Parts: sequence; structure tokens; C-alpha cells
Amino acid sequence: MRKLSRLLFAFLLAIVSISCNRNEPVDDLNPENDQSASVDSLTYNPDWTYLSHGKANPDYDLIFPQNSVNKLELSMTAAQWNSIRTNMKSLFGYDFGTNTGGAPGGGGAFPDAEPDYVDVTMKFGNKTWKNVGFRLKGNSSLSSAWRQGNYKLPFKLNFDKFEDKYPGIKNQHFFGFKELSFSPGFKDQSLMREKLASDVFRLAGIPAAQTAFYQLYIDFGSGQKYCGVYTTIELPEDHMIKIQFGEESGNIYKPESKFTSFTQSEFEKKNNETEADYTDVKSFITALNSSLRTSNSPQWRTGLDAVFNTDHFLKYLAVSNAIVNWDSYGNMAHNCYLYHHSTKHLTWIPWDHNEALSGSPGITGTSSGGSVPGRSGLSLSMNEVGQTWPLIYDLVNDEVYFQKYKTYLKQFNEKVFAEAAMNALIDKYKEMIAPFAVGANGEQTGYTYLSGSSSFTTAVSDLKTHVNARKKVISSFVP
Repeated sequence: MRKLSRLLFAFLLAIVSISCNRNEPVDDLNPENDQSASVDSLTYNPDWTYLSHGKANPDYDLIFPQNSVNKLELSMTAAQWNSIRTNMKSLFGYDFGTNTGGAPGGGGAFPDAEPDYVDVTMKFGNKTWKNVGFRLKGNSSLSSAWRQGNYKLPFKLNFDKFEDKYPGIKNQHFFGFKELSFSPGFKDQSLMREKLASDVFRLAGIPAAQTAFYQLYIDFGSGQKYCGVYTTIELPEDHMIKIQFGEESGNIYKPESKFTSFTQSEFEKKNNETEADYTDVKSFITALNSSLRTSNSPQWRTGLDAVFNTDHFLKYLAVSNAIVNWDSYGNMAHNCYLYHHSTKHLTWIPWDHNEALSGSPGITGTSSGGSVPGRSGLSLSMNEVGQTWPLIYDLVNDEVYFQKYKTYLKQFNEKVFAEAAMNALIDKYKEMIAPFAVGANGEQTGYTYLSGSSSFTTAVSDLKTHVNARKKVISSFVP
């Protein structure tokens, strides 16, 4: 009997030992906990906890702090860096730092294919994440840095990208986040336009991705290097839509379209991919381009409002034109998301703001055959926008919609775009990131876009000047 008891005790002890060494916690009370993930010797991680590495609720306070700068470390092997270079050369036609090849970023077409992922190791605080998917991203920002040999590259992380290859990381997350995007401040000497614009949209009641400042240290296979201050951005399809819209079951699109007609390839689905249902965007485009706009405008507005959150788009348009962002609809057929809300219909979500808060378009613009020249952004009246951009042209030329737009522009200028509040926010961010941007511990040549420490200070001052100037132009348009 004693021998049997000892055997039973040993058996139970072995079971407990196996459970304690699994690569995920035991949490039967959480239905989202992945109990099926298997452990292998390559991906076993002693730092693994459900809250930090599992499919837990997102910890926004930790990953998107608004009063401090997080630090992140990434490591890849020299072979992985070489594979990135080989892949990029096949896509862009030139190697890292060769400053040749020309077309991408210089007015030519960018490759359709995205760069390949490699699996890297990531450290945050006292914890490690293994086999994290890392890939470069972007168009002009990426091609410019690649040609220059600037290691401050734009990139994206996908924490369970390699779960099929490494089963031990199945459903791996980063404190609840599956993916994150990292913007290096390309063409932004202040390093804060991406974050500032996103904050302003949300302050104005326009859902936009959460952002935060990060110090990035990356080992490209030859030792860790400080790659400067980045803005980390959440992906709308991860948690943003559920958090800010209260639901996420509707279709999420990342379109590259002028909305003159429906072409399925222009509407990338970010969820519900297996369902070939594009009825919502088809109905929107049909209603937008209906001949009723000129023959029966009240009926046209009713039809458009039934499938598209027009009121919300007019609010977005007011904010975007107020702060200025040339790299958006009306200039470029990208940098937005659409979410099909259960009661509010297709709703516009702004995206990618590193070019925002610069330029000085006036009340009226100069027409150029339907295209907007230069990179100054749209004028407040948008009179220069031609029929090839119907979501602006048709709304601007409708008296009811245009009056709503002007009302929202005035409200934003008076209630959100207050100079004292904006200046305080700019000063706050300057104080946060300055120690990591300039000075002894700041960004260094080859890992920065800054021209020098004075350029950072001047750019921050220019942001305040920009706010002041925009407020005056808006006030003269909608007194």
C-alpha cells in the first residue's frame, strides 16, 4: 500500500511539474486562454505569463503610456538581416545604402508585394518574447531610408506570425496586442506629428489609433544600436475598433480607392476575409455616385446617409483640413480605414499622420484638372478638388453637406483647437522625448532623420506657429 501511495504521489508530482513548465498558464476561467499551445525546446520561454504573452485583454496604460517613453529591444541574426536585404533588393531594385535605383520614393511606382517577415527576439522590461514577426513597411519612408542606409527604418511587429513554425508561441501577444506598427518620424524633425495628430482626432470625437513614444534599440546581427525615438501605433483591426466603437463584427477595410467605382482589389479586408461579401462598400459607392445628386439632392443625401456615416466623415474632413494633412483622401487614395458599424453604417477612420500638421493651404486652392498639385494639403473650401474625388467633390458641391462641414470646422477651431491647450500638449511631448532625441543620449547619424539638435527645437516651435496660423485662416473662413 505504501509503495502504491509513493507511486501515486510521484505520478501526481510529475503531472504538476509538467503543468508548471508549460508555455502558457492554467486559467480555466478565461475562455480566451489558449490551452492547446504546445511547448517545444526552441520556443519555451520562462518569462511567459498569460497577461504578458497570452491573448489577454489589452493593457493600454502599459503599452501606450501618455506621460512617459517606453523602451523596446529587438535582436536578429546577421543571416536574418541579410535575408531582409535580399528581399528588399528584389522588391525595390537596390541594396541598403546604395542610394541608387531611383523610382520608388522618387515619383515612380512602389512594389505591390510587402517585405518578408523574419522572426526576432524582443525584450521589454524584464521579459522576453521569442520568434516575433518583424517586417519593414511603408512606401516613400521606407525607400528613402533604404537608399540612404538609415537604420531608423519603419517596421511592423506581429507577435504570433510564426506560430505554425513555432507552436509554443501560438496566440502570442504583447500584453494583449497581436500587432503594432512603428513610425520613425520620417520627414518630421519634431518627431511628434504622428502622435499629435492622432490625439487631436480623438479629442475631436473622431476614432483614431492610440499612439505612444518608444526608444528603440535594435541588433541587426552585429551588436545593439540605438535607433532613436519611434511612435508606436495600434492597428485598428486589433483592438481599436472594439474599444472605440463598442463592436467589431462588421467588415473592416483598408481601401486604396477614390470611390468612383468598385474594384474589389482596392478594398483590402482586415477581417471576415473568408466571406466574399462587399455589399456594404458596393452600396456606398453606388449611392455616392448616383445621378440623384444633381436631379434630386434630398433623395441622394438620404440614400448616401443610409449606407455611409456622412456626418462623421464631414467632421473628419473638418479636422483634417484644419490641421492639414496632404497625404490623405483628396490628394492620395489611401491612409484610411472603413468600418461597417451595425447602426452607423460605413464609418471613416483616419490613418498615418506623419505628414500632418505641416503646410499652409488657404481658404481657396488652385484647380489642376482634378488633381491637387504639391504637398500643401487641401484648402478649407476644397474648391480645387475635382470630380475624380467624389467623396469630397460631391459633398462640397451640396449646400446642406457643405454647411455642416463649415459648422464642424468652426466648432473644432473654437472647442478643440485651442491654442493654449495645443501648445501645452506640444510642450509636454517635447519634454518627454527631448532627452532621447537630442543631446548626449539622443539620436545619432545613420540612425536618425534629424538634421541636428537645433532642427528638433525649431520644428517644435514651428508646430506652435502652425497651430496659430491655421486658427487665423479658419476664423476668417468661418467667423
